[in-house]
Amino acid sequence: MCGIFGLVEHSDNKTAKLFRDLFLLSESRGKEAAGFALKQPSGIRVFKTPFPASDLVKSEIYRSEVSHWDSRQFIGMGHSRLVTNGYEQFDINNQPVVKNGMVVIHNGIIVNESSLWIKYSSHTRVSELDSELIPTILKDNIDKGVDLGQAIGTLFKEISGMSNIAILSENNNNLVLATNNGSIYYINNQKNEFFVFASEKYILQQLIDKNKLDISSDLIKQLLPQNVACINLNTLSFTLAAFGISLDNLELSSSTPAIKLLKDKQSSKQTYINTSLEHTNKEVDNSFISTYYERKLKIDNLKRCTKCLLPETFPYIIYDKEGVCSYCNNYHKKDFKGEAALTWVADSFRRKDGKPECLVPFSGGRDSSYALHYVVKELGLKPIAFSYDWGMLTDLARRNQARMCGSLGVEHILVSADIRKKRDNIRKNVTAWLKRPDLGTIPLFMAGDKQYFYYANLLMKQNNLELSVLGENLLETTDFKSGFCGIKPDFRKGNTYSLSPAGKLKMIAYYGKQYLLNPAFINSSLFDTLDSFKSYYIIKHRNLNIYDYLKWDERTIADVLINKYDWETDPGTRTTWRIGDGTAAFYNYLYYIVAGFTENDTFRSNQIREGDLKREDAFKMSLEENSPRWDSIQWYCRTIGIDFEQAIQTINNIPPLYDNY
Repeated sequence: MCGIFGLVEHSDNKTAKLFRDLFLLSESRGKEAAGFALKQPSGIRVFKTPFPASDLVKSEIYRSEVSHWDSRQFIGMGHSRLVTNGYEQFDINNQPVVKNGMVVIHNGIIVNESSLWIKYSSHTRVSELDSELIPTILKDNIDKGVDLGQAIGTLFKEISGMSNIAILSENNNNLVLATNNGSIYYINNQKNEFFVFASEKYILQQLIDKNKLDISSDLIKQLLPQNVACINLNTLSFTLAAFGISLDNLELSSSTPAIKLLKDKQSSKQTYINTSLEHTNKEVDNSFISTYYERKLKIDNLKRCTKCLLPETFPYIIYDKEGVCSYCNNYHKKDFKGEAALTWVADSFRRKDGKPECLVPFSGGRDSSYALHYVVKELGLKPIAFSYDWGMLTDLARRNQARMCGSLGVEHILVSADIRKKRDNIRKNVTAWLKRPDLGTIPLFMAGDKQYFYYANLLMKQNNLELSVLGENLLETTDFKSGFCGIKPDFRKGNTYSLSPAGKLKMIAYYGKQYLLNPAFINSSLFDTLDSFKSYYIIKHRNLNIYDYLKWDERTIADVLINKYDWETDPGTRTTWRIGDGTAAFYNYLYYIVAGFTENDTFRSNQIREGDLKREDAFKMSLEENSPRWDSIQWYCRTIGIDFEQAIQTINNIPPLYDNY
């Protein structure tokens, strides 16, 4: 999730630059807040801000504290935050966390925080952060007579989710690191009295290259899951231990240096209000509910394929004499390569040196979650999980990512976009769309997420990986999105993102026309949209799809995720599909009200064609799944900054396609 890092070395003319580079390199993991802690003989100085690291390093207080460092030894650690708990406009919710004589930075999510705060209710809670539990639980155990190493063991037994932590304390001269999934890398160069750590190996490699450090890449080591590292800040002696083992190089301080929270002068920059953290929803207007049921009555009476669920409003649909649609008549059942073939591929990428063997693009949704499970538990590979957070990844998805990576002990690299900018781009495109609604341009709302293909390729290169295992469910093909752009279905395509060269040209022409007809689309999101088209349709996708080998089985997947990993579902819907995607509830409501169907209908229809569902069962499922998820729609509108009532009213006023049938 977030980026954490630290540096310990004898001060020289590179110290300030090294620390600044660590901040900027770690910003890729979170751009919503930043902070640092510096340990001096007189105390630990802490500063945090609700702005990204690239702003923080330009601040007056950063220059005075870091750039003008005058102590013999530099000891510092920093945090670049991706917000999951607690409004970042309040400094108390940003990191480093200061409590009980400890300064803590934390990358991850503690998913059972609510039950743990009940257990530790005798301790005063001062923030909204799940990370505050770390010094709370450690102090509770230390007060019972155990040392810090044993207390860390108890901490990780009690917390669920993924956690990587670094600790500086008032009462000892040590830097302590701990992880349950391996998302900490370090360089321990005692010869040069130099220690540095970061959330990714590539960050440290870049630090070496940018500063031309005389350090071999072979010195970059991973702190393995379920392990603690303890660095004595006076001697730079280094100890590795498993969770729960006493730390033998802890050095108690002869004095107790104070922790001082630094305050910057009032910034003139406007503080961003993160509305995605607001979960109080308005009561839905009765007129909206009435409109939905009025439309549903008409939709229920549409002519549908006698084999699947697709209605007559579906683009390019043709029914034969028996009422079977052209999508069914041209469908070819999936031919799976089988588990043995998948194992053979996995065997060809196995390594003996303990290094990662593959990348798993990981949205936190059900298909990628099961793919990660299968790669680790069934194939026995060591993966790196990769996620791209573009601002519409829900808290539920993030918590499920933490559950999976923490339980499996899998390193998790999260690339965070400029979420505030991305959400503003979505707002501009949705606002433009509402001015001139067109079903073909709805995918502009989701354009910002497509760069994950680009970053997947980049991370493979950065981590010297040749295998990427994607969990792409081919039953999720939605031909109607390109169909509304005037592109006929290609029944031969092999994956959900395939489009013929002619289809790509038609799409470009279609969008070009729409931009001319609706100049409001010509806004700051344009370059992002073009980059998304390139990432989705142009660049080579270097992925092995696990569902080319394994038959996709909804019941098995749900059973494994929920029962083995306590995987979280959305209380607003019975489906486990798209529940981690903050955009889906909005655009599916739109498709339903205007066109009379949603992604759920195409997905369930493909299951019918595969023989996985009976038509009557699929129809019941789609009826339920197509019900408006009002809470999720309100979250979406609030998060991107549009008015929920105005948006729904505008959508409800669009003449539906089925009025012509």
